[in-house]
Amino acid sequence: MPPPETSSTSSIRLLLVDDHEIVRMGLRELFNRSQGIEVVGEAGSVASAVAEATRLKPDVILMDVRLPDGSGVEACREILAACPGTRVLFLTSYQDDEAILAAVFAGAHGFLQKEIGGESLVRAVKEVVSGKSILDPAAIRVIIEQMRSLSAPDAAHEGDPLSPQEQRVLALVAQGKTNKEIAAVLGLSDKTVKNYLSNTFQKLRVSRRSQAAVIFSQRSNR
Repeated sequence: MPPPETSSTSSIRLLLVDDHEIVRMGLRELFNRSQGIEVVGEAGSVASAVAEATRLKPDVILMDVRLPDGSGVEACREILAACPGTRVLFLTSYQDDEAILAAVFAGAHGFLQKEIGGESLVRAVKEVVSGKSILDPAAIRVIIEQMRSLSAPDAAHEGDPLSPQEQRVLALVAQGKTNKEIAAVLGLSDKTVKNYLSNTFQKLRVSRRSQAAVIFSQRSNR
């Protein structure tokens, strides 16, 4: 019996985004051995990821969080705005609560750790295409804990009103940007950004960036 067809017309078109070439080589080898998935391109930066995604319009992008010219979360947001039919699945070695929440807020369809096995990763890519959202247990825990801690309808989480600049800083925190990146966007010093964040956290009565990001998301959806 002949093997099933795996032509590009029936295969899942996958774009790999990671700044380490050897990681991309390993992932390409893994998916090349898998039926039904075709690696159509690679990228190692935010700029190249956005450019390749716009050019290739893949079904799925396997994306790292940390890239040399910015955050994969930023790339995710730009890509989904340009290619709404593409699914973005994060694959990272960093267990970062803020990154997980920022990825979810940016519209990502999954978040996995690089410790995942090859067979499970292939299955995750196929499940994402079928419409499922893929989160590893650690990511699920982070989201549940943050939403649970901030979902109570008490006035404590409302805090004092934020100034327009504090709101701008908070919006960038929710996008997963670092203090240095926020400073560059707003034309401020790192120290000034830190002061704005300190005031914002005090007004919101939170102590972590991830908590502030959840509050921003809740207020934006009202």
